[in-house]
Amino acid sequence: MSELKLTDRTWGKFSIGDLFQIENCKCSKVSALKEGNVPYIGATNRNNGVLSFVENKSSFITKGNCIVFICDGEGSIGYSIYKKEDFIGTTTIKVGRNEYLNKYIGQFIVTCSNMMRGKYNFGYKRNEANLKREIIMLPENTDGDPDWQFMEDFIKQKEEKQIAELKNYYADKALELMISTGNLRNTEWREFSFSQVFAEIQRGKRLTKSNQQDGTTPYVSSTATNNGVDNFIDNSTNVRIFENCLTLANSGSVGSTFFHYYTFVASDHVTALRLEKPNKYIYLFLSGIIKRLEEKYSFNREINDKRIQREKILLPVNEEGLPDWQFMENFMKQIEQDKITAVLNYYKKPFNNNNLRGG
Repeated sequence: MSELKLTDRTWGKFSIGDLFQIENCKCSKVSALKEGNVPYIGATNRNNGVLSFVENKSSFITKGNCIVFICDGEGSIGYSIYKKEDFIGTTTIKVGRNEYLNKYIGQFIVTCSNMMRGKYNFGYKRNEANLKREIIMLPENTDGDPDWQFMEDFIKQKEEKQIAELKNYYADKALELMISTGNLRNTEWREFSFSQVFAEIQRGKRLTKSNQQDGTTPYVSSTATNNGVDNFIDNSTNVRIFENCLTLANSGSVGSTFFHYYTFVASDHVTALRLEKPNKYIYLFLSGIIKRLEEKYSFNREINDKRIQREKILLPVNEEGLPDWQFMENFMKQIEQDKITAVLNYYKKPFNNNNLRGG
């Protein structure tokens, strides 16, 4: 398929009310909900709208595959977010859905919608009536209707291009590493269970919000942001304390994996993974491998203690068929030196105006 360009399509004006059926979210008092595995969406455009994870209250659930319209909140009003998964939302946000929506079209729509958010900077309210009248520009087909297929294909193309660029970058860095270390050989990979890799596998311990004492010790939970740190606390009894290890989110943002060189308290929503010989670079290598579990699990399926024991990961091996720890360490040292983090951050950030300028 030839490269799709935005300039290849005519664009038309469409109102939100004509594009979507609008629904209200249902939670007016999040403090009444216990901590859990369901994302709670509030009036913020940060972290894709997620403020916390709460218990599953079926009467409050909003089904996923929808556009979230933020209707309140200084600095966030006017933004829109696509949500794939089911969630509980505050009553200050509304959602829109239609029969064409999927994650690709959703990304396209929210980017176009966010271009129009400037009108809400001067006290203009985003109530339901104003939201339905809101106009966005979209590519249209020959019948003058939104060209849903083009939107989907365009975002897929952008995503595939970024993935290809990232894969090529990794391949180049790996080759440079092998050459620089004189280790130009075919690397063999084999499966290992978690129990074969880690000397200690232990889940954290439940600590409710009401029992958390303000302090300076990181409290690591199932959030996918801020290296998993959800709070800073002073609790030292009836908690599980770890340091210099990985954490794996077994619920909430399932599969999120982070390295912690510092002392921290782990919630029961994460499992601590410790090597027999802790090493920062090996931990960073392993975290990238383990994060692939995100594709296997979801908010409706957690990584319980039995599953984590059965899970297997692919690792490079040495001539004895054992994990090649030295290769992993050298690889990550080279990656760190070349600041690949900047490339990863570029790939992870949402599609912005530049992504929708074709070319």
